[in-house]
Amino acid sequence: MTLLYGCLLSLLVISVTLAIHFLFYKNYRTSGLRPPGKTGWPFLGETMEFLSTGWNGQPEKFIFDRIARYSSNIFKTSLLGYNTAIFCGPAGNKFLFANEYKLVRLWVPDYVNKLFPSKNSAADEAVKMRKAFPYFLKPEALQRYIGVMDDITAKHFSTDWENHEVVAVYPLIKRFAFVIASRLFISVDDPDHIARFAAPFEALVSGIFSIPIDIPGTQFNKAVKGANHIRKELIEIIKQRKIDLDEGKADPKQDVLSHMIVTNDDDENAMTDSDIANKLIALLLGGHDTIASTCTSIVRYLAELPEIYEGVYKGIISIFLSMYR
Repeated sequence: MTLLYGCLLSLLVISVTLAIHFLFYKNYRTSGLRPPGKTGWPFLGETMEFLSTGWNGQPEKFIFDRIARYSSNIFKTSLLGYNTAIFCGPAGNKFLFANEYKLVRLWVPDYVNKLFPSKNSAADEAVKMRKAFPYFLKPEALQRYIGVMDDITAKHFSTDWENHEVVAVYPLIKRFAFVIASRLFISVDDPDHIARFAAPFEALVSGIFSIPIDIPGTQFNKAVKGANHIRKELIEIIKQRKIDLDEGKADPKQDVLSHMIVTNDDDENAMTDSDIANKLIALLLGGHDTIASTCTSIVRYLAELPEIYEGVYKGIISIFLSMYR
């Protein structure tokens, strides 16, 4: 569970800090408003303390200590070489999500370009993806996914959960989520093919929130190599899919990859195969970590709260009985 909380809080903190960097250090610097806090050592800032709390199994300690120290749900720090402001609590979340592209906007540090090189900014790419993705959230599209997900889930439980006295939930859920994401986003379901993504993908996940020092042996260097390997594999899939679409062997609506190809522009804004691959990597990352973290948390709390487990179990049985009456 230590790994789970480390991943969860790392994702939370980095996402929040990147989003509000623009707010405090572009706008508030000139207005005279300053959040409490300190930026620590040059370049390193408080990065090592932030990482060490996660390594020690208490990633939340970095946040809670500063909330108590400054008596504030807003504080400044420096992480991964960037001056940063962190919002904490429900009010901070509401402010961020209610003011996207108003008072705050997406921003990513320069080192991310080594992982996802692109001719456009990360913010512009995010806007494009947001416009394209609602197509896959329509009710008729979701209906097509249910059968696929049900089949993958049944096989997963049969193989990895049944007749096992001890189950390591988080690693299994990560693999399960990656299989589903691979199937729905790029229609890859061959276990051997998926296995070729596994090790480099883990390297990417582990290194994307590490200190951005790109020398052999560092986590970030392994993440760069992992991203390059995945991108190369995806470009081969993209090239083959284009051939299959031209020959009528693939459905333009079958997955995200086909949709990206058939809706790609024909002008100077056209995405290259590498651009498409980068977007797919981002989707695989999002579809992997979000599902894995959420499902693992659910299993944990159901195990710790038997009365809730019993209520959920009875509810599911009731639904199934009503369906087959």
